[in-house]
Amino acid sequence: HVQLVESGGGSVQAGGSLKLACEVTGFYYVTYCMAWFRQSPGKDREGVAGIDSDGLATYDDSAKGRFTISRDTAKNTLYLQMHSLKPEDTAMYYCAAQLDGRLCRWDRYNCWGQGTQVTVS
Repeated sequence: HVQLVESGGGSVQAGGSLKLACEVTGFYYVTYCMAWFRQSPGKDREGVAGIDSDGLATYDDSAKGRFTISRDTAKNTLYLQMHSLKPEDTAMYYCAAQLDGRLCRWDRYNCWGQGTQVTVS
């Protein structure tokens, strides 16, 4: 069955780096829109970085220049490399897939992992 499992979260100091991973099972994720979202207490969940079936990446303004989304097809894993982390990056980070439609839209993601916590102090 379809499953997304995140890992790699943790606590880091401001300016540090983390690399999140999302292991995908149950579907060939390269042919779908995939993304990383985050949600901090009291705020709506927001899209951080996305990648379409052609490998084109899209970033929220807050992530541009600091975060990189990538995928390793051999490992069925999606990644989010984060550098220059700031306290405002503190959130639960979720891996997501859009299982219908080829045009990637932040509001159409419909398959979610359980999340991994990132804390920046």
